[in-house]
Amino acid sequence: MSPENSDPPSRDSLFVVEPTSQHTHTFILLHGLGSNGEEFGRQLLETGICSDGRKLPEIFDGARFIFPTAKRRRSSAYGRAKLTQWFDIASLDDPWHRSDTQLKGLAESATEILDLISEEVQVLKIPRSNIIIGGLSHGCAMALSCLLALDFSLGAFIGMSGWLPFQPDIEELLRSEDGTDDDMDDPFSTHDEEPRDPVIDVVDFSRDLVCFPALSKQTRNATSLATPIFLGHGNLDEKIKHSFGENALTLLSSVGYNVTWKSYSNQGHWYKIPEEIDDIVDFMQHRVDRESGNI
Repeated sequence: MSPENSDPPSRDSLFVVEPTSQHTHTFILLHGLGSNGEEFGRQLLETGICSDGRKLPEIFDGARFIFPTAKRRRSSAYGRAKLTQWFDIASLDDPWHRSDTQLKGLAESATEILDLISEEVQVLKIPRSNIIIGGLSHGCAMALSCLLALDFSLGAFIGMSGWLPFQPDIEELLRSEDGTDDDMDDPFSTHDEEPRDPVIDVVDFSRDLVCFPALSKQTRNATSLATPIFLGHGNLDEKIKHSFGENALTLLSSVGYNVTWKSYSNQGHWYKIPEEIDDIVDFMQHRVDRESGNI
């Protein structure tokens, strides 16, 4: 992307809250459109309170919380103004509109997130099974794209009020691979081939989107399929429709991901306190690997 369209990322843009006990787990959580890592991180860690009054750093005292900040990019949805965004988006009402504008940002941001994961694993020796990624809204969407492109699983995914980028394209891919298009009318089609695993197709497609190389091993073990996913969404979300989250749930479940879905009544575009925080904590405590330390 040319210099006038985006600003370069900086390690100084990371907002990090260190664990208060032995470091065993790492959360990498992405902010929404126009926000930044410090703003989102402080909000979540200060206001994300459970029904028992505890905050996330108290409950997960062995966890390191990393909140990166997206590049400032020209926004198609806001008259080409520069906003912090993981990728460009032309319409919040239809986040799949003009999806080609999203490709550059998706690729750049996915590489940055993968670098953060690699640093936790290689430098700080945190097992991948103890790394959690996710985000809110636009950050949830970015983190989902990154998750689907990984050739390994993580400890968990936490998504709030988000959607799945390129979902219509992925659905079309799955219909094509399922043979539900016009195969019967194709004289050159063959039906004695071994059916492809849909998750392999989704991961290969997602890796291509973010300019990662194709899977070297075409097996489920070389995907993020074993990563448990939490998705929460308010039923009165005025920015990212509740149905967008439901659509992501349906697609992810259809290819084999284990998704915990929570819908929150009378809740707009934010996480619901304390109910959603309670649900995230319960999800984490039941899903994430405890072998390397308590969580």
